[in-house]
Amino acid sequence: MKFNRSVLTGAAFTALAMGSVTALAAPASAAPNTTPQKVCGSAYKTVNSAPVGSLGTVYLTYNASNGENCVATIRNNPGTAVDMSTWITVPDTGDAAEDFGRYTSYAGPAYAYGKGHCIDWGGSINNVHVQVTGSNCATLKEHRVTSVR
Repeated sequence: MKFNRSVLTGAAFTALAMGSVTALAAPASAAPNTTPQKVCGSAYKTVNSAPVGSLGTVYLTYNASNGENCVATIRNNPGTAVDMSTWITVPDTGDAAEDFGRYTSYAGPAYAYGKGHCIDWGGSINNVHVQVTGSNCATLKEHRVTSVR
């Protein structure tokens, strides 16, 4: 059986295109070694964190060069997409940001300018929520609440 070169070339391009579409349609999932710096940026140093039950951790990071804080919620075990969130608020200025949705590995980043201000922040994985208020305020004591909804 003889095949014409253009038919074979067309079939090859079709197979390649279908493979590309399939690859793009696959759900994204980060490697288990995702860090707050991979989510927020390498200039952001972790200054605080809070466990989200046994499911993961919410990280508060700070970039000294621009005065911004960043928050990311990272799962301990990436997998099937679940409801996740991360949020940050600067009560003194009203600056706030959030990210929520169904994610396989992490929620975020969420950025807010916080130099010289107290920060409220938190996140959730599935139905476990954590919030930290009055954070990083020098001598003031922060308040943490973890709840299951």
